Amino acid sequence: MRKLNLEILVGLFMISGFLCFAWLSVKLGDVNLFGPPTYSVVANFGSVSGLKPGAIVEIAGVRVGKVSAIRFDAEKYEAKVELDIERGVNLQEDSIASIRTAGIIGDRYVDISPGGAEKLIGPGGRIVETESAINLEELVSKYIFEKQ
Repeated sequence: MRKLNLEILVGLFMISGFLCFAWLSVKLGDVNLFGPPTYSVVANFGSVSGLKPGAIVEIAGVRVGKVSAIRFDAEKYEAKVELDIERGVNLQEDSIASIRTAGIIGDRYVDISPGGAEKLIGPGGRIVETESAINLEELVSKYIFEKQ
């Protein structure tokens, strides 16, 4: 009887360990099994240097979505960025999407400045006004070589 109780305790301990491991894997893998429903919006940028799929999308410093995909648009020679925005967030037609850096050398993210138009961007819509990523190396080299 005592051996059976010990085996049950060890089994419960192993099951709880596997559940903790599965939870940790989901959290660290940034997998949203039960996340908020989202809708997709597209924005074209001249340069998305450093931006990666999974990067956050912010409005007023609050996370409202993430970058789902980045593709090259061969017709326009621009980067096509797909954004998954939470359903409760409404984007005006004249919103501006900018690629920003968290800190001096931090990760890139998309910052959306809301517009003032009454018409909203629906699912599958497009953000027309965009600001590309700033290339610090280019700015530094321009500053250095113009001084000479």
